[in-house]
Amino acid sequence: MPQAVATPAASAAAAPTPAPRRRTRGGAADGVRRLFVLDTNVLMHDPTCLFRFEEHDIYLPMIVLEELDNNKKGMSEVARNARQASRTLDALAATVRGDIRDGVALTALGHREATGTLFFQTEPFTQALPDGIAHGKADNQILVVVQALKARHPDRDVVLVSKDINMRIKARALGLAAEDYENDKTIDDVELLYTGMLALPADFWSRQGKSVESWQQGGHTFYRIGGPIVEQLLLNQFVYYEAPGEPALYARVVELRGRTAVLRTLKDYTHLKNAVWGVTARNREQNFALNLLMDPDIDFVTLAGTAGTGKTLMALAAGLTQVLDERRYSEIIMTRATVSVGEDIGFLPGTEEEKMGPWMGALDDNLEFLAQGARNSAGEWGRAATNDLIRSRVKIKSMNFMRGRTFLNKYVIIDEAQNLTPKQMKTLITRAGPGTKLVCMGNLAQIDTPYLTEGSSGLTYVVDRFKGWPHGGHVTLARGERSRLADFASEVL
Repeated sequence: MPQAVATPAASAAAAPTPAPRRRTRGGAADGVRRLFVLDTNVLMHDPTCLFRFEEHDIYLPMIVLEELDNNKKGMSEVARNARQASRTLDALAATVRGDIRDGVALTALGHREATGTLFFQTEPFTQALPDGIAHGKADNQILVVVQALKARHPDRDVVLVSKDINMRIKARALGLAAEDYENDKTIDDVELLYTGMLALPADFWSRQGKSVESWQQGGHTFYRIGGPIVEQLLLNQFVYYEAPGEPALYARVVELRGRTAVLRTLKDYTHLKNAVWGVTARNREQNFALNLLMDPDIDFVTLAGTAGTGKTLMALAAGLTQVLDERRYSEIIMTRATVSVGEDIGFLPGTEEEKMGPWMGALDDNLEFLAQGARNSAGEWGRAATNDLIRSRVKIKSMNFMRGRTFLNKYVIIDEAQNLTPKQMKTLITRAGPGTKLVCMGNLAQIDTPYLTEGSSGLTYVVDRFKGWPHGGHVTLARGERSRLADFASEVL
């Protein structure tokens, strides 16, 4: 995973040859510090990227600074990142006491993990590119710089780092090394993402033998287990044991201490007597999810899964039960990323809630389903009263106005979280005040935000960072329950 940084440019020749360094992630095989030439889009994607390349050096072409200046105006995230990158570069340049051509130490601002040097382009390069490539284009000017640095420093690995796919293709076509900036990716392979559950081995009980300790408390059975399997467990992770002819076990890890773990059996939400606002779990993963959603000790829940796995329905049903029946929270607040699947339909009229209305079709569909129980047992007035009561406790908010807010005693649902960046996710989660529960849901296979991937999505980010937290839990829902048509389409399309 390219995580290194650029190396000195023009003035690098004057710099002393660095002593052999230990090989780090992204480092060259011989341990030599690499020289990374950064494209503008890397700085605008992650303004802190200058300090992400460990012991390697960074080189910034002059055209990159010009492009940062051209993109700094406006209130978009790209413009904010361009301004932040410019401020960081200004602060680094201000620390120079000698000739700036000798480079700027990246540790000057206190980032001790970045031990490399930042070099600015201080002289023009006249390297020739093949015919047909316009020299005036910014991307091609950067390629000229990379080509010149490679010729000037044949003993060093000069690598272009760019988020632009076509830029990397052109560089490789010219025989230049090019890499994507992947330091923002939480995981390389989404298949490795924490699922929130673990299947116990078939010989689990025979291995545990007489060492397992069990007791009952508060309607739950607890098991204290030991052995090598404890090393694989995390707090609030679900474990299950299913074997033909033997009783099944579904439990959650509630304590990890040394080489022992305590498992607590779950409440069975597949049974009608434990229905949540008329909704029962239809499979193992839904039962796990409802146990998290209904637990007052869990403040943060993440649900991932394909279309039709019941994420929104379960989150709403659990919210309505805890708001209207148990009075645990004062109201439900629902928001989502307003990213269109196709062409944007333009501005929407009305108040904030009315503007968000078209984006909340999933909310309306699920509320209609959840209100069916009351419709079957009540008349016209009963149905109207139930709908009014439900909608009075469900508020729709736009993410654009979340900065600075604090939610007290609320049940907050963030839908389509896969379209959020890690920075946006942090902004939303830090809005939670005392007594608030936050539920993030999304399908990593349906990312509509440009430049976001399964590895860099905000949903992937929080699932990975919150795993093992005593007051957070995650479940990956695997089986669709919407309809046989929807399930088949999810598999074959």
